[in-house]
Amino acid sequence: MQAHPLRLSPGDDLRVALEDVLRQVGLQAAFVIQGIGSLSVAQLRFAGNDDPTELRHDLEILTLAGSLSPDGAHLHMSVADPRGQVFGGHVARGCMVRTTAEILLALLPEHRFSREHDSGSGFMELVIRSEPPTQ
Repeated sequence: MQAHPLRLSPGDDLRVALEDVLRQVGLQAAFVIQGIGSLSVAQLRFAGNDDPTELRHDLEILTLAGSLSPDGAHLHMSVADPRGQVFGGHVARGCMVRTTAEILLALLPEHRFSREHDSGSGFMELVIRSEPPTQ
């Protein structure tokens, strides 16, 4: 496992930037360990809903975690609005960084993640495979 700190800038799309990281470093698997920062827009899909809900405020990222695969990201995040009200859910594209986002990734060079249909859950679920280290 390799630690990979990352800082996103104002106007970056949080999810898109994280999905791009694997391509940039040439790996097939990573986890987002933690993230903090701020957003101007959050797109969160709440449990049991098919579509994300858009939040537009000065939002603080309280937690951010999930997995990254070549098939895309599976991220969950909690944010607080200016009154301290907290919202959490599945991160969709369109979460726009307001001032910064500071993120710690765990890169897993000896693994390959993919998302495949699971007949038990009915969803695309994480599949983990070991890969021999490249030299």
